[in-house]
Amino acid sequence: MPGTLLGLLIAARHRLGWSQAELRRRLGLPQMHISEIETGKVVPRFDTLLELARVPDYDLLLIPRELVPVVESLTRSGVQSGDPDSPYPTPDEAEGGQP
Repeated sequence: MPGTLLGLLIAARHRLGWSQAELRRRLGLPQMHISEIETGKVVPRFDTLLELARVPDYDLLLIPRELVPVVESLTRSGVQSGDPDSPYPTPDEAEGGQP
């Protein structure tokens, strides 16, 4: 799983104040499996990845490649606005840093 996506999912969990145990409870997966996904030891199946995104109120989208710069610009503007309630993690959080 790409590091940025993994970082976004971990940052979303941290932003919500959830431990891996809480995410386990909400997903119904073993906590060890969540840990292995978050450390990159295991690549989740697509349905698991979809649930990892949806439980903290995100979604996965397929975007035509030519529109990726537009979508990235829109999400960056949400981060750069300085809005503490922005649903988007900062770049540091997305790269695996703490919120």
